[in-house]
Amino acid sequence: MKIIYMGTPEFAVLPLQKLCDNGYQVALVVTQPDKARDRGKKVQYPPVKEYALKQGLEVLQPERIKGNMEFIAQVKETNPDLIVVAAYGKLLPTELLQIPRLGCINIHASLLPKFRGAAPIQRSIIEGEETTGVTLMYMEEGLDTGDMIAARSTEIGKKTTAELHDELSMLGADLLITSLPYIEKKINGRTKQDDSSATYAPMIFKQDGLVDFGKSPEELERLIRGLNSWPGAYTIYHGEPMKLWQAEALEERTNMPYGMVIDVSDEGIKVAAGGRALLLKRIQLPGKKAMEASEYLKGNKITIGEVFG
Repeated sequence: MKIIYMGTPEFAVLPLQKLCDNGYQVALVVTQPDKARDRGKKVQYPPVKEYALKQGLEVLQPERIKGNMEFIAQVKETNPDLIVVAAYGKLLPTELLQIPRLGCINIHASLLPKFRGAAPIQRSIIEGEETTGVTLMYMEEGLDTGDMIAARSTEIGKKTTAELHDELSMLGADLLITSLPYIEKKINGRTKQDDSSATYAPMIFKQDGLVDFGKSPEELERLIRGLNSWPGAYTIYHGEPMKLWQAEALEERTNMPYGMVIDVSDEGIKVAAGGRALLLKRIQLPGKKAMEASEYLKGNKITIGEVFG
């Protein structure tokens, strides 16, 4: 079975590795173009490209795929049996979906039809879901609307997005390898999604991380976990952003103004939030590394009565 693999970020590396490790013929890897990142504007390869080059795989990085007839011709010339997609980053046009004889399948990091869209891992944590998972699905023109092949679930608990990301990447890779023999023989399941139960997971932006201390401690604790490791939840302290990497929702009630520091101890910084208290346990100031709040307090003073935000 000849496969074209389409993926871009770290999430998509492990499924590609599993394909290679299990002897599948990956004839072509398609990923997003290189980008200049950080202050130095150094060009960085997408993680999938880095892995593919190490394996000696052919890599294409089209600026666009919709209406790109040269790219479509290259795919047709490759003559794939199947296209496998994992977090590629763009919708696939009809003319591409129709090329492989076995179709195009996608590894999506949610239990569809919940959390269709760009940020399913973050949104599942932020919105308080107890479980999430991965869904292997056939692709069509709609946004994550295709028929489902199989799914695997996991408990969210107190996991951060960073932790859940790695777990779901592994689940997705295993699910792909388990399902491919059935897909190749065309004996796999195919279940339509219930569109009436669909929810959406819009893209996350840096400004989404600004903490509103008028919300409940539980909501803020989930936001902090959901944006760990990118872009990070944050508040404003002395005119500068303070990133918040770990917090605990407390039952303690207070009538202090939202965002006011109500206690400072070895446990962390206790802040008024939504009529109760939020304990900030791990923070990061500009130009500094992330650290336990108790460590920061050893060399810096935060005064009860100060207000964040």
